[in-house]
Amino acid sequence: MNKPVETSATTMTGAEATVEMLKAHGVEVIFGLCGDTSLPFYDALARLPHGMRHVLTRDERHAAYMADGYARVSGKVGVCEGPSGGGATYILPGLVEANESSVPVLAINTDVSVSSRGRFTLTELDQGALMKPLTKWNAVLDRSQDIPRTFRAAFNEMTTGRPGSAHVALPFDVQNGPVERSEVWADPGLGQIPARRSAPDPFHVELAAKLLRAAKHPVFICGGGVVMSGAEAELAELAIKLSAPVATTVSGQGAIADDHPLAVGVVGSNGGTPETRSIVDGADLVFFITCRAGSVTTERWRHPAPGKTRVLHLDVDPKAIGANYKVDVPLVADAKLALAALNEALDGVKRPLEAGAVKKAREAKFAQFDALAKSDDAPIKPERVVAEMARVLDPDAIVVLDPGTPCPYFSAFYPIRGTGKRVFSNRAHGALGYAMAAAIGAHFGRPAVKTVAVMGDGSFGMCAGELETAARLKLPVTFVVIANAVYGWIKAGQKTGYAARYFSVDFGVTDHAKVAEAFGVKAWRVTDPAQLAGALKAAFAHGGPSLVDVVCQPLHEAKAPVSEWVA
Repeated sequence: MNKPVETSATTMTGAEATVEMLKAHGVEVIFGLCGDTSLPFYDALARLPHGMRHVLTRDERHAAYMADGYARVSGKVGVCEGPSGGGATYILPGLVEANESSVPVLAINTDVSVSSRGRFTLTELDQGALMKPLTKWNAVLDRSQDIPRTFRAAFNEMTTGRPGSAHVALPFDVQNGPVERSEVWADPGLGQIPARRSAPDPFHVELAAKLLRAAKHPVFICGGGVVMSGAEAELAELAIKLSAPVATTVSGQGAIADDHPLAVGVVGSNGGTPETRSIVDGADLVFFITCRAGSVTTERWRHPAPGKTRVLHLDVDPKAIGANYKVDVPLVADAKLALAALNEALDGVKRPLEAGAVKKAREAKFAQFDALAKSDDAPIKPERVVAEMARVLDPDAIVVLDPGTPCPYFSAFYPIRGTGKRVFSNRAHGALGYAMAAAIGAHFGRPAVKTVAVMGDGSFGMCAGELETAARLKLPVTFVVIANAVYGWIKAGQKTGYAARYFSVDFGVTDHAKVAEAFGVKAWRVTDPAQLAGALKAAFAHGGPSLVDVVCQPLHEAKAPVSEWVA
């Protein structure tokens, strides 16, 4: 291992320059795991007065998920790091999810020395080739002198245009090489999204406004970009002008408050219901707003039916527009600027508020939900968990969902009282084991509010080690486990699509409360519905990490809002 260069008034080491570049971009927290190739970087973090906090995690995948959760609620770049070899392969799932979900996450994997490449060095792998197809931007450093410009490029790529993830491979000898101090500078505005907003083409704004004026039954379907752009107020203003119902994707929740008279709720095959679908089917114009119109939102491109309605599409990514539907007018721009321009173009338009159809659809949806949520049956129905959490939690609380059992129930029925990122899940790839770590990251992004992670027991088995992280740091985060000893989504699919030929989907019962207690986490196990509210209230009020293990009805026996399981 080479030794670091002697620093001077004009130079610093590559490791020191890396720390200073992160600081210069406004980074506050780094989530990561130590390794031998990271020793110079860790030593620089230990010595320099940078003011950033390092959170030691139990594996690199969850470091990336923590960075993801942090970025989603703060709007700032989430940073994770790990060593070479397995550290790079473990960190990768979080980068894939962040990139496809348009979340700015930077991963730094240290690496074997440049001089050791091609010599069968322990932990050597081609990090550049590994990460290139799965991130928005990546780089493998060969010289310490390139560190400043490489990090400037990474932050620029992550936060301009469509946000995404970036990866930098930082070899051991590069960390110890010299960097000119004069080269270590940054634009701190690139440390958060949206950076450098783009405005829409005025010609397309006028065309879109013309179609919106002519539409008798316009419907908006909003994805996550509305919240990322901070365009909630502009969205509500436009919807009220046109008396247009506003539906969202799972990722778009928080674009409009659920108690708004025009709020439809989530549409699509995961969290949508026949009632919300009917609003989309009744539209003569559908406006996709920062929504890619993918398979889940449109129930495999059936709602809206292609060719049956006019389509407007707004997205900062031009490749998303027209990928799935013939578009009458494309709007390539930042959501806030584009919606503001449309409001200006429609100045003077003020239709009477006609929210009767939306109200009727919501009442019908919740009538069915409420009947199940009041059930005293055991195992406890998932609807009861959603209802009790909604009653006990503060409206400002953050709820992080794993994509199994929690996602459809909470997306459909948990009331979001306000706008902004309050409820989210990893909807791009839907990997289990996300919510626990992402909730820890979200707590660091917004520490003044309560954060809760909701997961199935299949997910719990993939992330339980991070309970130690929460206990060690005494984080006031609550973990709710919906326990039914089955990979429920797959079993439900086997029931509806394969004549209930169940195969290799059931696993053993675990007392998750006892597991949590072994890590030093305060825990409750609930089998009686009458005890659920009290356990949740006590867990949410606890000053440190807490867990509530709820023995629930499995998905294949329940009435989940998933269209492919509905006859």
